Amino acid sequence: MKTVFFAFFCLALIPSACGTANGKPEAAAESARKVAALLTSIRRHVTATEKHTGIAALDPAVLRIIAEIPRHAFVPPPLHDLAYLDIPLPLGHGQNISQPFLVALMTHLAAVERHHVVFETGTGAGYQAAVLARLAKRVYSVDVVRPLAAQAAARLKTLGVGSVEIKAADGYYGWAEKGPFDVIIVKEAVHHIPPPLLNQLKRGGRMVIPVGPLDQAQMLKLVTKDKNGRLRQRDILPVRFAPLQGGERI
Repeated sequence: MKTVFFAFFCLALIPSACGTANGKPEAAAESARKVAALLTSIRRHVTATEKHTGIAALDPAVLRIIAEIPRHAFVPPPLHDLAYLDIPLPLGHGQNISQPFLVALMTHLAAVERHHVVFETGTGAGYQAAVLARLAKRVYSVDVVRPLAAQAAARLKTLGVGSVEIKAADGYYGWAEKGPFDVIIVKEAVHHIPPPLLNQLKRGGRMVIPVGPLDQAQMLKLVTKDKNGRLRQRDILPVRFAPLQGGERI
């Protein structure tokens, strides 16, 4: 899920995740500096995009979770020094871990509550699934790239994230046997909203999805389904994601 945005206090899940190994005060201070810088960058992006999004501030719970989750545990070791920059980073297999600002924005838009069941396509490293797991009852995530799905599942198990289930599958078709879903998050570009995902979205549910040309900019959209099943779309922000992989159906 390559992403390009147009335009830590560290309460880590692993004791040494934020560079505090061996209890060195200087390492802890450096970790805190990196987290603070990341959160500052995210807030600046929120301010810079407010005219597009209408969002002046993100949910503090979302920012707290971003600060607590060790992003470096989700990127290849050679990139650990870059993990807390507000940029996407390569994972291999032609995919990236998303920019933290976009992870935070999409999670904010999803408005996840503790009783919610969430579907996500574009698992990648499992980073956003870990964020969502802190908010939701259950997260179901798929990635068509089998090695990434397997690695993400193993990584989340190691981190003690037990409320996420991952499988290698084509996200276009959702995960019908686990639905319907209160929230659906799509982290890959489509030029139309997949009908199977609309069908699996609960009444009263929310979907966050980038829609548009697969080789150009897309529009990040918030799709809502009211209690009568009527759908509404709201344009949020120009973005650029890699295409949802899996076939000519997109």
